[in-house]
Amino acid sequence: MKRVIFNQKGGVGKSTIAVNLAAIAADQGKRTLLIDIDPQCNSSRYLLGEAAKTAEPTLAQYFEQTLNFSLFSKTANAFVHATPFENLSLIPSHPEIGELQSKLESRHKIYKLRDTLNELAREFDEIIIDTPPAYNFFTQSALIAADGCLIPFDCDDFSRQALYTLLQNVEEIRADHNAGLKVEGIVVNQFQPRASLPVRLVQALRDEGLPVLDSFLSSSVKIRESHERGLPMVHLDGRHKLSLEFLALYRELTGA
Repeated sequence: MKRVIFNQKGGVGKSTIAVNLAAIAADQGKRTLLIDIDPQCNSSRYLLGEAAKTAEPTLAQYFEQTLNFSLFSKTANAFVHATPFENLSLIPSHPEIGELQSKLESRHKIYKLRDTLNELAREFDEIIIDTPPAYNFFTQSALIAADGCLIPFDCDDFSRQALYTLLQNVEEIRADHNAGLKVEGIVVNQFQPRASLPVRLVQALRDEGLPVLDSFLSSSVKIRESHERGLPMVHLDGRHKLSLEFLALYRELTGA
């Protein structure tokens, strides 16, 4: 399964969801690969800490390689790094990937990530892609490469308005490039059940027939500790309410 975590709006929890779902999959015994395609490198730092700054080769070098074909090009496996967590591997990002975007677009490299993921899928049970908060070459590449798309939603009216454009963009990718792409659902993040606005917004989405998942993720300061310590919730405190919510989300997505 190749899953992309995608939202064009920043601050909705893409990296947090990507890392924690990947950590749960790995903890369940799945050979799991997380690909950080965001120049901000949040997922890379989450899993590798300070070591993310010196980890090589990175996704930037992968994309550079696609621009400069060589008989001695590295195989896809060369970009995969081990993490401190069993069964969980990472292809780290690097800020320089943003500088490569125009070159990659002009050279029509939009399908290269798909080809590489198809190669890596023989070695991993699950591949999760964390994307930047934009609809650009990198997110399009990820959507073209993926089987499923998970959309974080943070219970904000601006997020609701952006959601319609996002779904149109996903449908465009499906129509033009990836007929097998499925919207797995909208995952409600930072949910506060006692606040009226989040409840109203979620109900409005459901009334419109949008695929809101049943598993909500609560707002919790514990996630900040998880970020700071470089420990996904399942490893920081597996019995915490948020850890159990991530597990419920993973089970809903996988039918486990």
